[in-house]
Amino acid sequence: MPAKDGGREIQIRRSADVLQGTKNSPHRSYYKAMGLSDADLTRPLIGIANTWNEATPCNVHLDALAKKGAEGVIAAGATPREFVTIAVSDGIAMGTEGMKASLVSREIIADSVELMVRAHEYDAFMGIAGCDKSLPGMIIAMARLNVPSAFVYGGTILPGSCNGRDITIQDVFEAVGAYEAGKISSEELKEIENSACPGPGSCAGLYTANTMASLSEALGVALPGSACPPAVDARRAQAVYETGKATVNALEIDLRPRDILTFEAFENAITVLQAIGGSTNAILHLLAISKEAGVNLTLNDFERIRKKVPHIADLRPGGKYVMSDLDRAGGVPLIMKKLLDRKMLHPNALTISGRTIEQNLNIFNFKEQQEVVRPFESALNPIGTDVILYGSLAPEGAVVKIASIGTTSFKGTAKVFDREEDAFDAVSKKNVIKDGDVVVIRYEGPKGGPGMREMLAVTAAIVGQGLGHKVALVTDGRFSGATRGLMVGHVCPEAMAGGPLALVKDGDEIEINTLEGRLDLVSVSRTELEERKGKWKPPEAKYKWGALAKYASLVGPASEGAVCRPLA
Repeated sequence: MPAKDGGREIQIRRSADVLQGTKNSPHRSYYKAMGLSDADLTRPLIGIANTWNEATPCNVHLDALAKKGAEGVIAAGATPREFVTIAVSDGIAMGTEGMKASLVSREIIADSVELMVRAHEYDAFMGIAGCDKSLPGMIIAMARLNVPSAFVYGGTILPGSCNGRDITIQDVFEAVGAYEAGKISSEELKEIENSACPGPGSCAGLYTANTMASLSEALGVALPGSACPPAVDARRAQAVYETGKATVNALEIDLRPRDILTFEAFENAITVLQAIGGSTNAILHLLAISKEAGVNLTLNDFERIRKKVPHIADLRPGGKYVMSDLDRAGGVPLIMKKLLDRKMLHPNALTISGRTIEQNLNIFNFKEQQEVVRPFESALNPIGTDVILYGSLAPEGAVVKIASIGTTSFKGTAKVFDREEDAFDAVSKKNVIKDGDVVVIRYEGPKGGPGMREMLAVTAAIVGQGLGHKVALVTDGRFSGATRGLMVGHVCPEAMAGGPLALVKDGDEIEINTLEGRLDLVSVSRTELEERKGKWKPPEAKYKWGALAKYASLVGPASEGAVCRPLA
């Protein structure tokens, strides 16, 4: 049994179960086969989980970063053990059946890290991640295991350059729509394609990976200042090295994720999310992390905080600049310091550094002149931009990002599609989707997809054709952080669960009002809706075996983070 000291249990080192005593001679033999000495095996074992692969530029450099993390662990007096887990490239899977694997991968990343740490009784671990679902997947594993652990980001890609302007992968997706509309030539599209991604790192704008990296600092699970340095910057390797040291320190002082991931930490993260105009996917991921941490976070908390926090970071897709520009301006600490000075953050929230948020921020000195983070008096929007909607089409909630959309209400005619591909085909054909339409894409939720696909191919095609301010989209699926326009996602209950979205017909009138937080089917009476409900039957499950089928059978609603819940 653990001993007691001042009311808190002193945990015997986990790795003792596999390393100490005569009975563990075979276990030590395995480690010696991998080059470890008896001295190495007297030190704590620190797992270094990373998502290296050759599937995406977000992850292709993480093996080298993991080595820097190992150096930090050794310098702090512990023994590192590296392992990898999967990571799906959202960008490469986008617009295909493969995108259904994306959100599922978040659970598999968390599960696989959990299993590796449990199986080998690592005393602590650090997680290194680079793509959209691997960041929350690592932090979910931290919250679930609750052993001393730290997170560090693999870093942003630098923007590309085309015709004298910075471009990102968002420009490539939107260029496809522009080409389909005859606005650019195939040669221009090829030039954009060749220029947008100049090297390793996660997508350059404030898309989902860079959003979650920013929030890792706000939550306190990542070292201050670690989110923004680009993947190719020497400071990125240094941040990983320091995170290795911080992981060992957390073990020494018995600092655990649930000591850090308090309700106040999540409020800090939501505050930063709204201030930066971040990806709506962050709502899904924060809800999921909170469930693992045992914190009662709801959609109402996001809306409550949104109304108090201005949007001050001028970052794409809702603004002008990219993550490397924010890095030069002062990074996430600059944003957090501005919020702290306005008493919008909890200053005493604990972080992986062993210090509080306020103590961390007091270390930094910031430039007086920069254009990326606005003064409060000239905020891009006086309140946050990730809006929660409710109404007859979303009794349990939906989300929309209003950064740069230029309108607060839209009433239009439904054009209904039961799968993303059909919607994309319609958008690609001229004059099928017209001004005033509301494109409805259903049966793409967590269960229905399954996997809650992102819709960047469709939304970028709409914007690329010049319809971004003339057409709305409503779905029980998700959006990329690069999505812009009046695009409503995460509609709950989802269509596969018999939500009202399943009952919409072509020609129905839908109204979106972001000021009032409403998403309503306005042209159909309650009686008519009940008649439709009586005739509705769920479509046949698309997958009957394998990972996607298991996911569909266990996953909960997006309004609760789309987490997998074990059967009773």
